Amino acid sequence: MLRVKPSTERIKVHVYGQAILDGFKLILQGSGEIWPVIGLSLAVSGAATLIASAIGLPIGYFLGISRFAVRGTLILLVNTAMGFPPVVIGLFVYMALSRTGPLGQLGLLFTPQAMVIAQVILAAPIVAGVATAAIASVPRDLRLQVRALGASRLQESLAVFKEGRRGVMAAVIAGFGSVISEVGAVSIVGGNIQGSTRVMTTAIVFYVGRGEFGLAMAWGMVLLGIALLATAALTLVQQRGSMYDR
Repeated sequence: MLRVKPSTERIKVHVYGQAILDGFKLILQGSGEIWPVIGLSLAVSGAATLIASAIGLPIGYFLGISRFAVRGTLILLVNTAMGFPPVVIGLFVYMALSRTGPLGQLGLLFTPQAMVIAQVILAAPIVAGVATAAIASVPRDLRLQVRALGASRLQESLAVFKEGRRGVMAAVIAGFGSVISEVGAVSIVGGNIQGSTRVMTTAIVFYVGRGEFGLAMAWGMVLLGIALLATAALTLVQQRGSMYDR
């Protein structure tokens, strides 16, 4: 009797299904590498997102509510910065932190701090750009109303942020998503040192380079799962209180 060879589609499905199983095994077995790598990934990307938000949200607020001559030019620059190639940012940060660079005396190259710096530069323009659009969509009448009620500048800002909170949280989510999955910059400035600067994305590149595609795919599934959980948590915060908008 002739054997029927499995179709290409079945083989592909089997490959991805096996990768998912390997990803679950990787987590359940709890090898000595997995949790430190996941923890460092979340710590670096989380810190970068917080710092980028602290930088980008005020810029987005300023550009969103202001009207002045070069505002369009500044928005154009921010939007252009949103597309900065990660490897180029990694190269600039590497040169700045190298021994011959202007910040070489700090000794930050090939450390998690260097990875945070690179990711902040990548995420801040994204947060600022999305926040600008969110704040600009808030009706100007809102600010006039709170001013008429005697609100301070800070209270006015908080009212605007509250009104545009969904877009503002979308800016934070976009910033986090851009850095948790980034590999080029962190590879250059972090060096992918096991037990020190290896994160999930650089672990994938490492195992692909060794030809261990099953393990690389397993790490890829872990990265997707972690990113999904973290983004889902941020999305819940974004949608919190939406019932009161109806």
